[in-house]
Amino acid sequence: MDAMSPDGHPARMGSEGDFEAARLTVRLNAIAGNYRTYRRVAQASAVAAVVKADGYGLGAAKVAPALAGAGCDTFFVARLEEGIALRPLVPKARIFVLDGAMPSGVPVLIRHSLTPVLNSLAQIATWSAAAGTGRLDAVLHVDTGMNRLGLPREELAVLASEQDKRLAGVNLVLVMSHLACADEPGNRLNQEQLSRFRQALAMLPPAPASLAASHGTMLSPDYHFDLVRPGVALYGADPQKPEGHAGKSAPNLMQAAAVLTARVLQVRRIDLGESVGYAATFHAKRPSMIATIALGYADGIPRTLSNQGVAAIGGARVPVVGRVSMDLMTLDVSELPTPPQVGDTVELLGDTISLGEVAERAATNEYEILTRLRRVPKVYEA
Repeated sequence: MDAMSPDGHPARMGSEGDFEAARLTVRLNAIAGNYRTYRRVAQASAVAAVVKADGYGLGAAKVAPALAGAGCDTFFVARLEEGIALRPLVPKARIFVLDGAMPSGVPVLIRHSLTPVLNSLAQIATWSAAAGTGRLDAVLHVDTGMNRLGLPREELAVLASEQDKRLAGVNLVLVMSHLACADEPGNRLNQEQLSRFRQALAMLPPAPASLAASHGTMLSPDYHFDLVRPGVALYGADPQKPEGHAGKSAPNLMQAAAVLTARVLQVRRIDLGESVGYAATFHAKRPSMIATIALGYADGIPRTLSNQGVAAIGGARVPVVGRVSMDLMTLDVSELPTPPQVGDTVELLGDTISLGEVAERAATNEYEILTRLRRVPKVYEA
């Protein structure tokens, strides 16, 4: 085998002079642009932004202010600690905490002006007691078919019959539910949940309503109600593409907001029949050129991309060959007119390789791809 990694080849350097192995470029202007697209699609309905899981892995500390600058004044997070961290970044915004109000967390919610999404009669009772003789804002989550969080049907019936007592001190600023199959436009459960949500609203005190998130907003205006709450689509996922169908021909309305790149560490020639990587899952069917890049499953790359993924070098697509290992991946660059050199940039996700395609090839969804990218240093473009 002949190695092609000459010492001294120019390489991109990090801020401390070290070799920058990989980077995740986050395009804040694209995220803001995607938010504005949702405002156009939602028409008269308000648009919130979901920034849970550290802004879907892209960094809520940067993402949330960019969204606020685009006009967003309502944010959803999952965990109490996410809301606490978000509050100083968007001091005038409403922040809704999806986990709800646990007794131990009530003082913290109040101290940081966070609004809980109440998911059960027990949480409603906790929040009502905290209000005392005053009133506290809250969101009420009604389950309409997800069977995850939210008031189940029997608790909704109790609340409807005793709402004056149960909601004492609770100012409902929103009633919400969550679609289970919004990424499948033809799924009958969407219409069933829409009907159940309307029935629930008729049983409750008048309040603004929200049913649709990223995909649900695109189903039809029937699902918009007063507020839509996109999440993954703000970060580049295609909200009109049914999950698992990256080959859809219609263009993605969303701009690519995350670009994942890595540097070439070594390029080598291997002979016919030689293997690449752990467990020798790839054998060359001809003399081949193999490039090793600085990304692996410790960076969040799914191992399911082994022998399934693709990358791009100078806009040309090349296949991932062999197992994805902890810190490294290997690419077959035999078809390139000129082999890459050490330090050259390889795109794993971005303008050439879409988020949807990566997710489909990895047999997962866009949410998981983004939120796994923890070790890769982030660079922000305004």
